[in-house]
Amino acid sequence: MNETCALWLSSPAVSEEDKAELRSLSEKEIEDRFFAPLEFGTAGLRGVMGPGLRRMNVHVVRHTTQALANLVHKEGRDACRAGVAIAYDCRHKSAEFAREAACVLAANGVSVRLFDELRPTPELSFAIREYGCTAGINITASHNPKEYNGYKVYWADGAQLPPEHAAVMAHEMEKMDFFKSILTMSYDEAVAGGRIVLMGEETDRAFLSCVLCQSVDPEAVAQAAPRFKIVYTPFHGAGYRLVPQALSKLGFRHILCEPEQMKLDGDFPTVASPNPENKEGFARAIELARQNDVDLIIGTDPDADRVGVVVRDRTGEYVTLSGNQMGVLLLDYLIRARRRRGTMPQNPAAIKTIVTTEMVRAVGKAHGVAVFDTFTGFKFMAELIARFEREKSHHYLLAFEESYGYLAGDHARDKDAVTASVLIAEMAAWYFLQGKSLFDAMQELYATYGHFREATLNIVMPGLSGLTRMKELMNSLRENPPRDISGTKALFLRDYLRGERYDLFSPAIEALPLRGSDVLSFEMADGTVIVVRPSGTEPKIKVYVLARGDSAADCDAKVSDYASWAGGLAAL
Repeated sequence: MNETCALWLSSPAVSEEDKAELRSLSEKEIEDRFFAPLEFGTAGLRGVMGPGLRRMNVHVVRHTTQALANLVHKEGRDACRAGVAIAYDCRHKSAEFAREAACVLAANGVSVRLFDELRPTPELSFAIREYGCTAGINITASHNPKEYNGYKVYWADGAQLPPEHAAVMAHEMEKMDFFKSILTMSYDEAVAGGRIVLMGEETDRAFLSCVLCQSVDPEAVAQAAPRFKIVYTPFHGAGYRLVPQALSKLGFRHILCEPEQMKLDGDFPTVASPNPENKEGFARAIELARQNDVDLIIGTDPDADRVGVVVRDRTGEYVTLSGNQMGVLLLDYLIRARRRRGTMPQNPAAIKTIVTTEMVRAVGKAHGVAVFDTFTGFKFMAELIARFEREKSHHYLLAFEESYGYLAGDHARDKDAVTASVLIAEMAAWYFLQGKSLFDAMQELYATYGHFREATLNIVMPGLSGLTRMKELMNSLRENPPRDISGTKALFLRDYLRGERYDLFSPAIEALPLRGSDVLSFEMADGTVIVVRPSGTEPKIKVYVLARGDSAADCDAKVSDYASWAGGLAAL
């Protein structure tokens, strides 16, 4: 039997129920659970729940939290007093994991601010900044299926843990005994002794005040409110209270919440997956919208950091807008609205990731707004925003990525579906007053800035063999890059791990401003960009096709051709 599994079976810290489950597993299943611990990705730990080193469970939570406590201690007494804020979502065991983390920190002399019930991810980021905490923990697996849970770590700026601190935590985790090195204490004792302080409505009020300050044109909402209708769904998750409250406080009068999906439930019983990228999850919301002649449908994922939108097209049918489309719509709207209202800052900027639509650049160029790229993940965007502040160089209007995450304002440093819902609803109300839907607005933007289309493909490679295959595929593309993809020349390869851009038909090499991430980007002769990267949170390779063409049909054809090539990568 696996040596690490044997330690779990002999440890008094492991419950008899968990030991029985481990004993029932095959050798292959044991290997899958114990060949290595869960690793920090772009958003911390994430994995399927269950006993095992490579699963999300109370022991992994305690072990990780002990490492965080050690890191905070290294920062000094003031850092321990400033403490750690903790939030969690609606998933099974999320509340339990949050309490266990709080008890470990309290036993280590680190003050804790724990939300009294589930809250949106952006409110945790806000609380860290508002209360001057040293760090934060969020127990969530975002939009993953119900079997998953996760553990995100934040630092004092409200952004996800920077690499240098993540390295310290990783070192602490390596040197600790998985069970014996953990300090913990009774939850009730920690609360009674003031080591754990609960956060509640007072934090909600402060957070919502900052959210509403991001509104640019509340007069448009006031004019549209008597007739404009919204359907909202939280997909059984943490947005269920604050998103409707924010929309109501902004002035919207007709907010219909999908009743079944307003029920908190970690099984997500009404959807195959609680992911706002999937239109299937909006089926109940769309039916409610049809019954009530609704103009806008908004859905937030279980931890309320990502938001999806459904609107009516010109035939009256409800259609989804992609994360790329919504980001472009929001940026164009914010620029125009701020200019109308006279609130445009000096040196405005937009921030996107390297896998986000290049249409952003066309919008920025047309309006004199600088556009900056980062690696995937809002911690990189937060770093760039902090750099803007230090250097007093730019004022960002919007940061977003294609996976339905948006950030505006200075109150948080992670994607914020509450603020995004407010801005999206305000924008939709403004277009409503012009007799247009957001679908109409998007078609106008294509006519103005050109046609763009994007697609993301996932090559799933689960288990131990999957990790090996992922590395082999990336190495193969890096060392032997294709010079022809689907009949079109690949002109350049950007290797973001090495920080170099290679001309595939000459020895020319130039340095890139970004480096250190295992990402490859092919620049095609027809203007398309194809990006390949391993996911930081799931066992899969992600391929992004970013096409630009003379028409929507031209873009669709390019996406289809390159998607076929991407589908064959698993065989390499």
